[in-house]
Amino acid sequence: MRSLCFALIILSGYVCIYGQEPVFRSESFSLFSDRVIQGEFQAKAFSANEIHSNYKSPFKKNTSRNITLKFSLNSLDNERKPGQDHHFILSLGSLPDTAYYSFGKSDPKEYDQLQQNEFLDSDKDLVIKLDMRSVLNDFKTKGYFETFDGSKINASEFSGVYVAGGTPPLDWDFPALKNKKEFTLLDPDKDGIYEITIHFKKVFTPIQEGENRSVWKLKEDISRFPHYESPDLLIDALHNLALEEMIKDIRPDGAFMAGAKWEGVWTRDISYSIFLSLAIINPDACKTSLLAKVKNGKIIQDTGTGGAWPVSSDRMTWALAAWEIFNVTGDKDWLKKTYEIIKNSAEADLITIYDRSTGLMCGESSFLDWREQTYPVWMDPKDIYKSKNLGTNAVHYQTYKILSKMAHILGEPTERFDKVASGIKSAMNKKFWMNGKGYFGQYLYGREYLSLSPRSEALGEALCVLFDVSSSTAQQKQIVSKTPVQEFGIPCVYPQTPQIPPYHNNAVWPFVESFWALASAKVNNASSVERAMASVYRAAALFLTNKENMVASTGDHMGTEINSDRQLWSLAGNLALTYRIIFGMQFNENYLLLTPYIPEGYSGKRTLTNFKYRNSTLSITIIGSGNQIGSFSIDGKAQKQAIIPGDISGIHSVVINMKNNKLARSSVNLEKSSFTPETPLVEMTKSMLRWGKIENAVKYVIYKNGKRLLETQDTSYKPETSSALNEYQVLAVDKNQYESFLCMPIPVNSSNAITFEAELQNSSIEKAYMGFQGEGYILLSKDTNRSVKFHIDINRPGEYSIDFRYSNGNGPINTDNKCAIRNLVIDGKFISAVVFPQRGDNNWTDWGFSNSVITNLTPGSHSLELNYDETNDNMNGKVNSALLDELRITALSGKKNN
Repeated sequence: MRSLCFALIILSGYVCIYGQEPVFRSESFSLFSDRVIQGEFQAKAFSANEIHSNYKSPFKKNTSRNITLKFSLNSLDNERKPGQDHHFILSLGSLPDTAYYSFGKSDPKEYDQLQQNEFLDSDKDLVIKLDMRSVLNDFKTKGYFETFDGSKINASEFSGVYVAGGTPPLDWDFPALKNKKEFTLLDPDKDGIYEITIHFKKVFTPIQEGENRSVWKLKEDISRFPHYESPDLLIDALHNLALEEMIKDIRPDGAFMAGAKWEGVWTRDISYSIFLSLAIINPDACKTSLLAKVKNGKIIQDTGTGGAWPVSSDRMTWALAAWEIFNVTGDKDWLKKTYEIIKNSAEADLITIYDRSTGLMCGESSFLDWREQTYPVWMDPKDIYKSKNLGTNAVHYQTYKILSKMAHILGEPTERFDKVASGIKSAMNKKFWMNGKGYFGQYLYGREYLSLSPRSEALGEALCVLFDVSSSTAQQKQIVSKTPVQEFGIPCVYPQTPQIPPYHNNAVWPFVESFWALASAKVNNASSVERAMASVYRAAALFLTNKENMVASTGDHMGTEINSDRQLWSLAGNLALTYRIIFGMQFNENYLLLTPYIPEGYSGKRTLTNFKYRNSTLSITIIGSGNQIGSFSIDGKAQKQAIIPGDISGIHSVVINMKNNKLARSSVNLEKSSFTPETPLVEMTKSMLRWGKIENAVKYVIYKNGKRLLETQDTSYKPETSSALNEYQVLAVDKNQYESFLCMPIPVNSSNAITFEAELQNSSIEKAYMGFQGEGYILLSKDTNRSVKFHIDINRPGEYSIDFRYSNGNGPINTDNKCAIRNLVIDGKFISAVVFPQRGDNNWTDWGFSNSVITNLTPGSHSLELNYDETNDNMNGKVNSALLDELRITALSGKKNN
């Protein structure tokens, strides 16, 4: 029973009001059965269908000098492809700037963004001049203009040209542009150059989505979904709010969109959402969503860094979702169909992203896919491809466990899948575990040699607990008690990177918080469970929607780079707290197991009615608290186990009486918001490594070939020389022992590298794009130069790094799906995949190197082939091309440590 307090008391964050004791209290907010209070702000449920909130964001923002914008014909987003925005760097001072653009064309190179965010020091006018002559000429000569996606605008339909953007006063609301004269470009002298002046303020109050929203009332019909009733009116209402937002997130084609701002069906978003809770209550929409993300019998990796897969490589979240749907529904046809899709995708992954030297999968952090937010600035897409992330590898480990289980049910061999899973698990514990911290590290990163980033990665830590990557129960408990959390939730990573605005950096994502709650319940850490649940409920109640994210240091939904209402995985995580923690639902092929986990503050009678499980409709009642069941009955008949058989049908009543046992109140590592030092910028001058002094740094650590070499307070170091390549890096450490990222690897003795021009196979040398080395370059495509051969002579045995100088202008660096992929074969033996990520939209003069492949070579002649075959199919399917300039081979100094 909950104790009552009839006085108003405010002491050390403890609030007792209206005869209630808080369900949860912290320094900043208190959660009651019917409301949440945070300072002057309050959200209160008046019924299960109505919540009122007076929350107003106090956020004000400094204006970045980095401006992002795009032009529009007829108030449509039709100038360039998604993600292909224009940029400009505003100058300091108050004098106006002028920017020149051509409609539909790439920016001048000098408009590239500042690598580190800087802000205006005064208000600023930007004069924008847009060359529309090509558009107007098409109107005149053809009678229409064709946009990038093939749509045609007739000359008679042309109503205006507008500018949208991401820096206020600009915004991305394209449909509203036609009603905003302040964003309309004009051509008063009729020369085809349209102009506009935009006034940017030094400091501004952002326009708040739902700014005038103070009441939520249920409008959608949610009667076909489970009805939840408990002593906590606010949580009942939040359950209904999540159901309503789920309905609103179903597209006309029956698939789930990612959120109010994200209309697309995105693989990882729908997959984590389905895994959390949506498979339980809406399996049909879940199936539709997953099948929308299949192409040529394989799972689609959404557009992403460097051209999507294999730089981004977490598409196997799809497998988690597909397996969960089978466990919920018992649908054998679904099992057979999805098994083939997952197996096909896994086969491609084993060739393209599996790193045999570490036993880990390569690629970007799962969901942390905005590279500047969680990676050092120097890492480009090929570096991210070569890195190994904690959460992504946890997903792959679980995928091979799922494949084994699927194969067993279908009567197929399981040994190969078991072996891969075991290898990934072993490598993760060997490479990622940090004994001194008690949790796993973020990722392995570098170039020829990899080092572990010691930051926590919240989603990855949670998945390692839930999927039993952690080698023991004791280790899992340690992860939950030691991983840093903050006042408003667990941050995506910790500590934070300075000068990077919140989005993944310095941010809490409610769906990650829900995963953290599930992991905390699994290890019986009630303190962590209560804190995680309160984080989700506070945000949803005050904001009156399940927001995408919030600032970790303030708990505010304003201040992140972008934020969406009714984010699919946020609402799914909210529902998961009820279904998977309070009711403890665990599904498998044969039955539904109920393992309730109910903190004392949530004690009482809770009922879930109209709950559909396969061919049955259940009413489930839980009375009491704790995690031990006193009695369990179906239709009044006592059962030995809290199991609902999968072949049950009809209408049934389930009653669970808890023992009201005390839950373990283990520790939580509650930390203040903290930022690392800046990453040193290191240069090699006159045989010395030199870097500038870093603010707040008390020392520097020098790495050689991925290992700590020494500590120093100096800002220079003389590296040793040798006949082979060594890589040096430097990081800064502050008084709290927080470490910056390692600097970009500095190669020493790299001049000894040998380069080879491609031997042309039925192709002539091309020279159209400048910047190549030697005589020219060749085109790699699905039709041209499918096999390129090199013959090399090696003088001494040892480890060598092999990479290729290339250009790929098929898309921007941050999105699209045209990463080129080939297989490297040496002396007839497959060695590794080689990836050629996009380097800039239509920018074929930006040359760089592919990922490096490390291999042992013996003295003598060797044949190297760069081949294209069906395993190299990227997510685009049609465009898989790059320009190949040369092959580079570099002898490495000593054995690699990873």
